[in-house]
Amino acid sequence: MTSKSSSELKRLEDAARAAWLYYVAKNTQDEIAQKLDVSRQSAQRLVALAVNEGLIKVRLDHPISACMDLAAQLKKKYNLIECEIVPTDPSAPDDNTGLAQASAHILERYLRSDQPRTLAFGTGRALKAMVDELPTMQCAQHKIVSLVGNMMKDGSASAFDIVVSMANRINAKHYPMPLPVIASSEQEKLILHSLFSVKSIFKLIEQADATFVGVGHITDNPPLLVDGFIQEEELQQAKQDGAAGEIISWIYNQNGQILDNAIIERVVSAPLHPETDKPVYGIAAGSHKVSAIRAALNGRLINSLITNEYTAKQLLAD
Repeated sequence: MTSKSSSELKRLEDAARAAWLYYVAKNTQDEIAQKLDVSRQSAQRLVALAVNEGLIKVRLDHPISACMDLAAQLKKKYNLIECEIVPTDPSAPDDNTGLAQASAHILERYLRSDQPRTLAFGTGRALKAMVDELPTMQCAQHKIVSLVGNMMKDGSASAFDIVVSMANRINAKHYPMPLPVIASSEQEKLILHSLFSVKSIFKLIEQADATFVGVGHITDNPPLLVDGFIQEEELQQAKQDGAAGEIISWIYNQNGQILDNAIIERVVSAPLHPETDKPVYGIAAGSHKVSAIRAALNGRLINSLITNEYTAKQLLAD
């Protein structure tokens, strides 16, 4: 926003004021026009600008009974600690609208605790969207820690690492993992894991009160391939080995069991703990994710789920 001109910044400020008057103070557009000394049409455009610029965030607080029923069924079927289902647009079952808001709402519950919490995070698009929905907070009592390396193969930062950006938003002590996602060799991985700082991060992860991860699919263009962490031939080998999905780069089969192959030998991420009694939230939805989510649930790689109505129905269908 600092790169905008003074006139653009002034217009955004007016838009924020108009949005506050409309959504928080419950003013009509005529009342907003009067208070801001603009025309009714201008007031309407300012509110629309605030929405388009992401200056406001809308969250549905009313529980929808159908979603609550699906959540109860999934909790029973997969013995989940927690399950949150958001509505699905019938014409767009793969649309993730609402997923980030619901995830952020659950995360806020931990962040608003006065008791110090340690929270662990994976990476990816779903988690980045969740963090983008968080309000600015003061959470100096908490620690947030990354489960996965934040570096690409060439040493550049991962575009979907969230711990640093999240820490800036909530003012919490944070522990990013300055490592590649997948090492070039098993020997390199062992060397990296022997570093004192990495051992300290892994100890923090073991103490985490809650964990938030995305669930990656293994199809023709999975995130691991698109983001450059594995090569095409490695993807094909993983498929031959029965890959169904991945969580923080750990690739697993349809039973939720981690594969035993050359990729897994080089994964630098923190290990997954299927038997933990602490919440591990999987955040994912869509037709292309169903099999990966189901496998993760079967293997107890996640024990809590945030998904949408369409995906929930598919998980209950088998």
